[in-house]
Amino acid sequence: MKKPLLYLLILLVTVFSTSCSQSSKETFEIGDKTFLLNGNPFVVKAAEIHYPRIPKEYWEHRIKMCKALGMNTICLYVFWNFHEPEEGKYDFTGQKDIAAFCRLAQENGMYVIVRPGPYVCAEWEMGGLPWWLLKKKDIKLREQDPYYMERVKLFMNEVGKQLTDLQISKGGNIIMVQVENEYGSFGIDKPYIAEIRDIVKQAGFTGVPLFQCDWNSNFENNALDDLLWTINFGTGANIDDQFKRLQELRPDIPLMCSEFWSGWFDHWGAKHETRSAEDLVKGMKEMLDRNISFSLYMTHGGTSFGHWGGANFPNFSPTCTSYDYDAPINESGKVTPKYFEVRNLLSNYLPEGESLPEIPDSVPTIAIPSFKLDEVAILFDNLPEPKISENIQSMEAFDQGWGSILYRTTLPASKEEQTLTITEAHDWAQVFLDGRKLATLSRLKGEGTVILPPMKEGAQLDILVEAMGRMNFGKGIYDWKGITEKVEVQSNNGVITSLKNWKVYNIPVDYAFAQNKKFVKQDNPQKYPAYYRGTFTLDKTGDTFLNMTTWSKGMVWVNGYAIGRYWEIGPQQTLYVPGCWLKKGENEVIILDMAGPVQPETAGLQQPILDNLRVHGAAYAHRKVGENLDLSGETPVYKGSFRAGNGWQHVKFGKEVETRFFCLEALNAHDGKDFAAIAELELLGADGKPLSRQHWKVVYADSEETEEANNIATNVFDLQESTFWHTSYSSAAKHKFPHQIVINLGEDKVVTGFSYLPRAEAGKTGMIKDYRVYLKMTPFKI
Repeated sequence: MKKPLLYLLILLVTVFSTSCSQSSKETFEIGDKTFLLNGNPFVVKAAEIHYPRIPKEYWEHRIKMCKALGMNTICLYVFWNFHEPEEGKYDFTGQKDIAAFCRLAQENGMYVIVRPGPYVCAEWEMGGLPWWLLKKKDIKLREQDPYYMERVKLFMNEVGKQLTDLQISKGGNIIMVQVENEYGSFGIDKPYIAEIRDIVKQAGFTGVPLFQCDWNSNFENNALDDLLWTINFGTGANIDDQFKRLQELRPDIPLMCSEFWSGWFDHWGAKHETRSAEDLVKGMKEMLDRNISFSLYMTHGGTSFGHWGGANFPNFSPTCTSYDYDAPINESGKVTPKYFEVRNLLSNYLPEGESLPEIPDSVPTIAIPSFKLDEVAILFDNLPEPKISENIQSMEAFDQGWGSILYRTTLPASKEEQTLTITEAHDWAQVFLDGRKLATLSRLKGEGTVILPPMKEGAQLDILVEAMGRMNFGKGIYDWKGITEKVEVQSNNGVITSLKNWKVYNIPVDYAFAQNKKFVKQDNPQKYPAYYRGTFTLDKTGDTFLNMTTWSKGMVWVNGYAIGRYWEIGPQQTLYVPGCWLKKGENEVIILDMAGPVQPETAGLQQPILDNLRVHGAAYAHRKVGENLDLSGETPVYKGSFRAGNGWQHVKFGKEVETRFFCLEALNAHDGKDFAAIAELELLGADGKPLSRQHWKVVYADSEETEEANNIATNVFDLQESTFWHTSYSSAAKHKFPHQIVINLGEDKVVTGFSYLPRAEAGKTGMIKDYRVYLKMTPFKI
């Protein structure tokens, strides 16, 4: 071919390609009371799913499942700590290739909403913030701390390199980008939000609308004029009430529920959470009939593999490995009855001439016969080189982010018993003296003391602390791990000695660390922390669920993949193992069990066990057997009546009262039934503003529903308006009015009133009518 002809052909191909590229570009804008896609009204029907919680091999399957459900958009968080596990070391490859995930969505005809944080919550370790930020002791997270903001900007620029070319304005499928996340539940700081907005823009997200989400009760606190405002709420919520204030302020914007909660997440030691499919579909239909956009959180929850599960705040409550969420698509990607109900609804809201695609086939599930893990490596016999430290320090001070940490020192001789006090062990500690276990201490229960027996000079003290996931909500994100303050010994005569001169052993969660141990054949289970290794052989692969019912507490690796945490208390008793991580032939399993199994064996089940709770009355109940609150000698500070209906109600006492203990006594309910319920409580300080609830603890609740649901008393200050305290309705011995809740504020405060939020659903039980308030500086008699 002659060169002029070749050049002409290249020119024609280039022009044609450019023309096609330009014509394929779409537009997405904010119109008058509606979103506009290519100039036409568009209702966003988004499915929230998280790429780290789904094996990369299954990404496309889950996207197709969402499309077959009737969704037109995928909504996702960007997890900072997932992409920058070490400061300055970014990873967007393989399982972390978020751009590939977005392109898969586009190939399947789905738009994308990106929520890059930097904070995301999501029941994820530290809410997505990297643990190494805590190496700087005085850091201020989610504030305009110079170091924090510098690191946010660097990370956001890296996200921009991955995703900005995928904005719809550039031919991609990203239609909106979020600025920060639910900041109203953390604080009030518009300058900080404005700086995050600017960082997002500087990273290149300028071709699509930017938005911020919050709750209807607090969105005004940080709302910026140039951002779209959206509201988050759950099933059963009163839709009119949720959008009422927003419509008053911005009557011409499109309405969107940016998180419509389809279910809820599970905590270790609490009942498996479920939510009504009927209420879910009812709420979705109401929004669709009014052209209100939504994102269904979660449409598919997936799994918090490895160490990525977080913990809730306040009152440390770690979340399970399974993030099934009672979502329409279950943890392993299969349809549920809820899926079919949502699909039936959405089939009625398709563009003219369109129909729903067929539901993709499920990934096959297999059973694996029971097999032994008979190679054992006792942890204390396989320790790494120690680090020497005069004083106790947290895990982060030893450059460790996750896993367990062992603190070792020697003790002076003592002829009498002494009290060992650990302040504080985050999160689950075992105390050994000369190799003999003395006690197990759980942060869930607030445990921190151990009685030491008489001992000889030089007795070896070992404190092994397992980190269970940093708190991902509110001020709890300041969650240092290991022993965070000090270890002291107190003699019977009251002399307190602070222990020094520690050898510290880092025990990370890396597979390489778990694999590189001196395993020996052993049939009998150990009562000490140990690694167990075994194998099984497959002639075909498929998804399965490892049965952990004979194991105590720890972590599992399969073929090098970190599968996740388990804990015998439940409710989760199995671990999901994706079939794409298995292979024909021999497969390896390593289990780090912290307290010793009943039997060192397991099997692969075809169905998960997610609702087998082994702690009676839940781990979070707030009334012991025989306890009764005695208010006979108390005088109420205030008496009143709540109005019927939803929404916050604010009460002022007309005076200042010094307070440490707060008691609300409900006398009756609007519906005449014997139930009381409260979604949130706030106390008002001398300035009339809400006091911090960071140090609050419930010391008594006369009744809590823990059998049918997790309606525990701490829900009144968990910063989640969709969860609530509800008195028991499943117990044979139901309690009648009056109902009381007593809270220790954890510090002395001046109180001038309080705010009360009833549960969000309309027409439900528990709406309190008459009440009394008691305030004291000293504990109530129980």
